[in-house]
Amino acid sequence: MRKTFDKAAIFGRMRRYRMKGRLEMDASLANETSFAIGGPADILFFPETVAEAVRAVKLCRRENIPLTVLGNGTNVLVRDGGVRGIVLKLKGIDGLRRERSHIFAGAGTDLAAACDYALAGSLSGVEFACGIPGTVGGAVCMNAGAYGAEMKDIVYRSVVLDFDGNIGLIDGFNHGFAYRKSVFQENGWVLLETEFALRTSTVPEITEKMEDFKRRRDLSQPMDKPSAGSVFRRPETEGVFVGPMVEACGLKGASEGGAQISQKHAGFIINSGGATASDVLALIERVKAEVKNRFDVELATEIRIIGEN
Repeated sequence: MRKTFDKAAIFGRMRRYRMKGRLEMDASLANETSFAIGGPADILFFPETVAEAVRAVKLCRRENIPLTVLGNGTNVLVRDGGVRGIVLKLKGIDGLRRERSHIFAGAGTDLAAACDYALAGSLSGVEFACGIPGTVGGAVCMNAGAYGAEMKDIVYRSVVLDFDGNIGLIDGFNHGFAYRKSVFQENGWVLLETEFALRTSTVPEITEKMEDFKRRRDLSQPMDKPSAGSVFRRPETEGVFVGPMVEACGLKGASEGGAQISQKHAGFIINSGGATASDVLALIERVKAEVKNRFDVELATEIRIIGEN
């Protein structure tokens, strides 16, 4: 897929479509990610309906334009050169509804809203996600998890949009879930809606679980500075954890420019002020090298790194 195209012409064409969703050219993606870092998107589009998302995807297919999909931008580092092509941010494709013990959530729905909706309906199973920032779509695409549970445990099926603009259904198995992975990271599909299979419980029991998870997250994770969550994937070796290794290397609090390893949790990198993607990437490489040298463990990033230098 080509990396250059007449973005002004494509932007003008999209404006003539008279779609309701917000449309911007050369839009800063630092404003669209929890890291508050990153260069511009050639074209940034916030579809408000599935039909608008379909139209944008078909345009990319027809004109051979790169397509990048963002949820809430909470697990993403955008390089300083920005992202070529069209970036779809799906916050407008939201909404929640219930059928018996199943909840249907639009991809742009905040995870916190989905958790609160399940609580109000006395449905259990999604409590582990109550403190995870981001949207349903982003969480499903990366198989987000916490406290021993993952999205794969509750995803029943999803409505998806393929790169030809066709809408279809896939069941839980065909999501290709693995640790922080799904089929969406490989095939370029756009997730539009997910159906969660939950179980009946009581409001007090669900509330107790949610409050416990939130309390544990607040105590252990840096919530006061911009970040993209856990930077590195959990090592495959049983009983080996990233944070303690980084701390043992003496890197807790280490910095590169405005990027700093959190003093609260050494598995997080925070934007302490004015950080660039280059700062973060330099710090990531420094951590990888020192952990490899001391523990002979190869760290892999969990955050999604997109864009050009």
